[in-house]
Amino acid sequence: MKLTIDDKISILADGAKYDVSCSSSGSESNYKTGELGNTHNSGICHTFTSDGRCVSLLKVLLSNVCIYDCAYCINRVSNDIRRTAFTPRELADITLNFYKRNYIEGLFLSSGIIKNEDHTMLLLLQTLRILRHEHKFNGYIHVKLIPGSAKELIAEACLLANRVSSNIELPSSKSLALLAPDKTKAKLLEPLKHAREITMERNAKPISMSTQMIIGATGESDFDILKLSSALYDKALLKRVYYSAYIAVNNHKNLPVRELSTPPLKREHRLYQADWLLRFYGFKYDEIVTPQNQNLDIQFDPKTFWALSNLHLFPVDINKVSQEILMRIPGIGMRGAMKILQARKFKTLNFEDLVKLKISIKKAKYFIIADKNYQKQIPLYEDRLKIALMHNDKSIIQPNLFDFSIYTGEL
Repeated sequence: MKLTIDDKISILADGAKYDVSCSSSGSESNYKTGELGNTHNSGICHTFTSDGRCVSLLKVLLSNVCIYDCAYCINRVSNDIRRTAFTPRELADITLNFYKRNYIEGLFLSSGIIKNEDHTMLLLLQTLRILRHEHKFNGYIHVKLIPGSAKELIAEACLLANRVSSNIELPSSKSLALLAPDKTKAKLLEPLKHAREITMERNAKPISMSTQMIIGATGESDFDILKLSSALYDKALLKRVYYSAYIAVNNHKNLPVRELSTPPLKREHRLYQADWLLRFYGFKYDEIVTPQNQNLDIQFDPKTFWALSNLHLFPVDINKVSQEILMRIPGIGMRGAMKILQARKFKTLNFEDLVKLKISIKKAKYFIIADKNYQKQIPLYEDRLKIALMHNDKSIIQPNLFDFSIYTGEL
């Protein structure tokens, strides 16, 4: 039976739902009169806001046909599922119709590997050419680069898209060999390296790039994962790493038993928080986790966990320490640190002043001195502080499990 467009949308949107690397924040383009769509500096995001609203992209596969047999993937060649594909023009028309009706704010486009890598990349590019050149669509487009495709095709994708990505999927070469034998780490990173080289050759602003790692399908520690993320940030290959709690959709001898497998959502949450510390708070990965203690604490956020492991550095005097030290105090984030720096120019701050500045001291009070005062109720011992912190903050035990793809909390 011939599938309708609605059938295709249902199948191919469902096939794309496991990819979380589709935030569009930070993209920009210049509006041109007579063209459709605009991406402002603030960007748009495919995520859940704190009040539960979803900001939407059309997130869809061009095709769920795939020649690869990745053990963790619902679209692997050995799975018996309904297969279909859009033509590039069908997908371009759907995108425009949804955009004009205000259903979406942009497009996140990926695909299974059809025939070979270059053939698949060409089909993706045809979709983008129709949108950009024929319809003058100037809105947001994020495209998944196809590892193994020609550098010339990668170059054109970088010209047509606002953001590109290539999913690493698993944190080590060993895991890829076990679960995704058609992929290698070098092959998966190659499109990102090409994209960076292309923009450098053109002396242009680097295109925004991201990747995804699946968490919990294999035995790598948080230390291994954050070490890899840190290296990718340091090499300027990526703007974001996305962490996806493993969801068991297949049975395989090298995967956790499907019937017993639960997505490690709390671990995913802690990794997003640790990633935030890497990118914005000046932490090194081997400060957050160490070779001796390789996994994040589920009960405590990574900054609090770090502070509890380094009590010899505390308490600190908020009226004297640098911004860098202020941002390492549990509960005081970037905005709180800036408020303290500004306010202490005019007076010596005490605990009451911090409350007036609307800085939460629920965690911070155990780690700071304010106007020569220090809380006396709880001695500065790890065991005592852990009990006090858990008593004062119920969310430490049961973290809020929204989508943390754009984590914005104060750590």
